[in-house]
Amino acid sequence: MIDIRDKWALVTGASRGVGFRVARALSKNGANVILHSRKLEGTAALYEELKSEGSVVKQVEGELGDPLALQNIITEVSKLASAGLDILYNNAAIMTAYRNIYEVTVDEYMQSFMVNCVAPAKLCDAFLPGMLKKNFGRIVNVTSGIADQPQLMAYSCSKAALDRYVRDMLPTLDKTNVLMNLMDPGWLSTDLGGDKAPNHPDTVLPGALVPVLLEQSDGSGKLYCAQDYREDIK
Repeated sequence: MIDIRDKWALVTGASRGVGFRVARALSKNGANVILHSRKLEGTAALYEELKSEGSVVKQVEGELGDPLALQNIITEVSKLASAGLDILYNNAAIMTAYRNIYEVTVDEYMQSFMVNCVAPAKLCDAFLPGMLKKNFGRIVNVTSGIADQPQLMAYSCSKAALDRYVRDMLPTLDKTNVLMNLMDPGWLSTDLGGDKAPNHPDTVLPGALVPVLLEQSDGSGKLYCAQDYREDIK
């Protein structure tokens, strides 16, 4: 595992669920963490907690579904991590309403693709060149194991598109120390996963941190499933 002390990390959707836990874990491993949520108050409690522990922590806000807000997030993060972002954890996502088959709306497709694919892709586009220039970076794009649920087609298709972004970026990353991988947290009882999910959000760790701590030789383009690393079932 690599040492991420003093590395700058951005975690989107850090106000709750997977992002909340990943941001806290990155901080405990010594990273300087930038917390993202729609509004600053969403990460205020975590910000105060990490700050009280002596961690370097910052906050940014913005709707990932709004192109102008997305650009503002990129600009602000670039200022906060003036030496360049080292770790990008694209966690934030939305899931639109459960629909009857064939009734997913155009607007739901558009919203889902913007937040779940376009925004993560543009964050990668913004920070990947700097990582390549200094030959260090870890990018984690949170994907999903969802399958056979056409009622949630907008969510499923948007995640599949994000997966393809990772696959098609592999030649650019070849033989570099900039790694981009996918992480499936499993079906968790978060606000997005719902109360029927079998796994508590805490079970996302330590697995969710694995693709951040990879050695260069581990490479890019792999899928890491957080539930495979659960400590309570080993």
